[in-house]
Amino acid sequence: MLTAIFVGQNKISVSQINKLKILNDPIYGFITIPNALLYDLIQHPFFQRLRRISQMGLSYLVYPGAHHTRFHHALGCMHMMQKAIEVLRFKQVSINKEEENALLIAILLHDIGHGPFSHAMEHSIVENVSHEQLSLLFMDELNREFNGQLSLAIQVFKGEYPRKFMLQLISSQLDMDRMDYLKRDSFYTGVAEGNINSDRLIQMLNVVDDVLVMEEKGIYSIEKFLMARRLMYWQAYLHKTSLVAELILTKILKRAKELSLKGTVLKSSDALAFFMTHKIELSHFDAQVLHKFSELDDFDIISALKAWQTHDDFILSSLSKMIINRDLLKIKLSSDKFAPEFIDDLSQRLMQQSKLSAQEAQYFVFKGKIKNQAYNKSAEPIRILKKDKTIEDVVEASDQLNLKALSKPVTKYYVCYPKQLIEN
Repeated sequence: MLTAIFVGQNKISVSQINKLKILNDPIYGFITIPNALLYDLIQHPFFQRLRRISQMGLSYLVYPGAHHTRFHHALGCMHMMQKAIEVLRFKQVSINKEEENALLIAILLHDIGHGPFSHAMEHSIVENVSHEQLSLLFMDELNREFNGQLSLAIQVFKGEYPRKFMLQLISSQLDMDRMDYLKRDSFYTGVAEGNINSDRLIQMLNVVDDVLVMEEKGIYSIEKFLMARRLMYWQAYLHKTSLVAELILTKILKRAKELSLKGTVLKSSDALAFFMTHKIELSHFDAQVLHKFSELDDFDIISALKAWQTHDDFILSSLSKMIINRDLLKIKLSSDKFAPEFIDDLSQRLMQQSKLSAQEAQYFVFKGKIKNQAYNKSAEPIRILKKDKTIEDVVEASDQLNLKALSKPVTKYYVCYPKQLIEN
């Protein structure tokens, strides 16, 4: 027999009480799961999979502590959203219970579509499908399973809900996602420059005409937030060792797919084998393919790399050993483009040394570019609510000249090649 108790005016069944959990987070302390629906979503295999997807890809090869996962991050974002809703309600912003639930669900599930090693393999396993598109597919599937209870959250996530500030809390230049990942990634990497005062930023939030604004007295916290974001990109997300490791990983998957499509059987999990032997685009994602994708995580990739180290294919085995043993390609960064002659010379030397064709050499010698832009003036701005009730873009409102500099994209060029080409 199911018993029930009364809390205030609300009757709560025992089955519900067991779902109102408290989790201990190393950054925020206690995080509460506010209702049974959110608990059930967290318990779902689609979401539990995020425990096995690293938040920062292969950055742990640089920062040994960076082993935190998308699961940690999603729960942190939900906690940030709870605090933001509380602050906005205190400032007389009307947010009803359905809207609150939609915001919490949307931010909880915003990264559910990430593949193994997060961004590192976004276009390697599937063809030109972003994690945002996959997140939406997962949300639609969950909505069917939960009998339409995610409909409003999906509407908000897609930007189709008329109250604009709700989407801005989920996806903008000052959203709960960025507030959590900067603080969390700074904590786990030990890169102190990335730490931000998320509590103060949230306390300064407000809404004017259904648009998210930041009260003027919070402007210095925003300046610190934007500077922290710029520094975290150069020191962590775009750190040259993390970058080259992720580039090697995409090359490995490209080679594995090339071999698989030619009929070579590679040791791997069933889920990985499926994506290696099929070219999957967005239009192919029915429920069956989505469930197949949900079986993929970091462990599939690492176990495959361990097996591929001994494969007969020189390219596949060499690149796999690089990741497993952290003996990576050399990477050079420059503010200027590398001369084509320099790249050609490296390729020719490798072809002679290792008896590779020009096409095969491209797996070991390649170039590209990276871009860092802490604040994008052409995107949705961070709006400052001034004391006279006027609203201004943060770049115009700030007396810091470096904020204008932060809005300019900085591009760096890289070239990767085997170390022995220079040593010899």
